[in-house]
Amino acid sequence: MKLTTLDTPDGPFTVLADDGVVLASGWTDDTGSILARLPAGERPADVAVVPSDHAEVAGPVAAVRAYYAGDPAALDAVPVRQAGSPWRRSGWDRLRRIPPGAPLSYAEFAAALGNAKAVRAAASICASNAPALFVPCHRVLRGDGSLGGFAWGIDVKRSLLAREAAGRPSAAPPA
Repeated sequence: MKLTTLDTPDGPFTVLADDGVVLASGWTDDTGSILARLPAGERPADVAVVPSDHAEVAGPVAAVRAYYAGDPAALDAVPVRQAGSPWRRSGWDRLRRIPPGAPLSYAEFAAALGNAKAVRAAASICASNAPALFVPCHRVLRGDGSLGGFAWGIDVKRSLLAREAAGRPSAAPPA
């Protein structure tokens, strides 16, 4: 497993990948915080910190840079892997299909999963999402349109949603 951190307009962003497949990511430079997003049984025993151009992380890093340069679709091609029940895996897959700039409420997300009454379960899918940004759980809001929670902070969630709603490029992170 390889781990790298790059600068973004929303702060340091760390990616944990295995042969280009993202396992966990988020706005921190703390390795422990990234590993803690994985279920205990899925945490790798050996993680190497590598530069952002290393082959195992170069694809995900390029996609993050493209996202911040105004191309949110760049994230769609990056493979991710998460361990979970079929319900959670279908939820994470559905999150990847929420278009940028068109967030859903938790109730709408639950309905999209086939059970409109499973709002709390839908929220738990978002809360347990390890590869943040690549699986855009930030695109799910409370029923009243307020932001709700986000593992990486409300300010980051607000920034991501504003960037996607505007559909405009933001300051690109340094290469």
